[in-house]
Amino acid sequence: MQAAVHRIIPSNLRAHRYMISTGLIIGALLMTLVALLLPVHLFGTKAAAAAPAQAWTDDGRGTTSTQFGLLTAMDRDFVRRVRLAGLWELPAGMWAMQRGTTSSVKTAGHHLVDGHTQLNAQDISVAQALGVDLPTVPNAQQQGWLDQLQVAQGSEFDRLFANLLRTAHGKVFQLVSQVRAQSQNSMVRSLATAANSVVLDHIAILEKTGLVDFSALADAKPSSGSVVVTVGDPFTASRHDIGAFK
Repeated sequence: MQAAVHRIIPSNLRAHRYMISTGLIIGALLMTLVALLLPVHLFGTKAAAAAPAQAWTDDGRGTTSTQFGLLTAMDRDFVRRVRLAGLWELPAGMWAMQRGTTSSVKTAGHHLVDGHTQLNAQDISVAQALGVDLPTVPNAQQQGWLDQLQVAQGSEFDRLFANLLRTAHGKVFQLVSQVRAQSQNSMVRSLATAANSVVLDHIAILEKTGLVDFSALADAKPSSGSVVVTVGDPFTASRHDIGAFK
């Protein structure tokens, strides 16, 4: 009887140890699987969060065929934005020529007037050839900047002018580069080439005023003073701003 009991106890111990070992192995496998899947999940989430925002506005008209190549929503949006830029930068440039208190601000205003006079002419020609409707007035944000410039005086005007215009040019530069690299339309590419030269010239001449607050450019937020305003998307036209240029 005692021998039988002795035989049963080791057998039960072996079964118990086997169950513990099996549980440990299964647990280890589950932990390994979690460790493998968790980084993939986190990486996918971070990648989605880091996706850059679209730099242009889709008008919902799709892609059309023209004699100059395919015309996309990005192309049409770019043609409209070039016109919008001129609608507020031309008067801003003229005010700088007239009211700037330093020669560098007056020179920057002259560059803006010259650049956008030529670019506007080309833009209107492109819009007519491609059947793109253009805005006829500045958007609400641009009009707000013009209102600020109109009442600013002396050195306050100089700083406001330099910072508003420099920030706005930095914002539009991304779209100009994207359109030049991706557009399949030869007229749009030609306009983007011209716009690229104008934007770079304006950025350089505005920086030569010595008034640009570079610390505020990264986030396009106001500095400690009251002369730099937040710049969101300075070239988005609302529907009622679109005119009948064809």
